[in-house]
Amino acid sequence: MTLHLLPVAPTDITPEVERPTADKLISGDPVHTTWNIEDKDGLYCGIWQSTPGKWRISYAEWEYIRILQGVSVLTDQTGKTVTLRAGDSWIIRPGFEGTWEVLETTVKDYVIRL
Repeated sequence: MTLHLLPVAPTDITPEVERPTADKLISGDPVHTTWNIEDKDGLYCGIWQSTPGKWRISYAEWEYIRILQGVSVLTDQTGKTVTLRAGDSWIIRPGFEGTWEVLETTVKDYVIRL
């Protein structure tokens, strides 16, 4: 039977744990923990957490994010910054390049479309 309603919660999901690769890492030792709740036909949904640090990012995908806790700063290639705090929601469009810096351990929920 297919479950048509899924809670966006890390219950009964084994998280993926990783760090930015050396060529992307700028500072710190950020640890990313991801609970992928949905992975179907190029659509991904789940919860992501990162400890403090800074790394380079380049988006080929479309992503909706909602910050649940913590503070992060996104900086684009021109130097424009956006501070993300609990309660903030954003869309990151394909082609965004810059840096992601976690100032306080950040937790977000996300929906990604490839």
